[in-house]
Amino acid sequence: MIAIVDYGVGNLFSLASSLKYLGIDSTVTSDINKIKDCEKIILPGVGAFKDAKDKLDAMELTEPLITLAKEGKPFLGICLGMQLLFDYSLEYGKTEGLKLVGGKVCPLSGDIPSHLKVPQMGWNSLKIVKDSPILKYVSEGDFVYFVHSFYAKECDKSLVAYTDYGTPVTAVVQNESVFGTQFHPEKSGKTGLKILQAFSEVKV
Repeated sequence: MIAIVDYGVGNLFSLASSLKYLGIDSTVTSDINKIKDCEKIILPGVGAFKDAKDKLDAMELTEPLITLAKEGKPFLGICLGMQLLFDYSLEYGKTEGLKLVGGKVCPLSGDIPSHLKVPQMGWNSLKIVKDSPILKYVSEGDFVYFVHSFYAKECDKSLVAYTDYGTPVTAVVQNESVFGTQFHPEKSGKTGLKILQAFSEVKV
């Protein structure tokens, strides 16, 4: 069973539907006891970093989630959920993250050529720099779907794959049993389904 953490930031229906399509049991919940009982955790998210972090704090989910991840429960952050894994974000000032992956979250604007639009929205290809269990069914150059205005930097130690958007943009990270995808697997067709399948197979 995979827990999809519901903390009020984003529509979780497509993610739950993708897992159901794959035959993977999941539950959408904000109940920390139910989350603890599950074998794996997915932290999704869309919107602003500070708003999301404030909601995690208000629901008293921040510290328990950090503890579960550090104990080795497989943990996947998606889009804003991936950004929350890092030390801090510079979106609307500096906000501390979960500090499960070293690095910071910075605006794309200023780091990419001026002719490219922010947010990065649409399909882009993966450039894989190291092996990871969640990419075991994915090949170099496979396309996935991005929608984001901020991205992770200074995270070479955990970098698994990036995409080229005028500058290398962190796409997949891993720190032990903690994983993150900047793109949306649930919106990324067959490639995204392969990633969700692979995460469901990660061994504790």
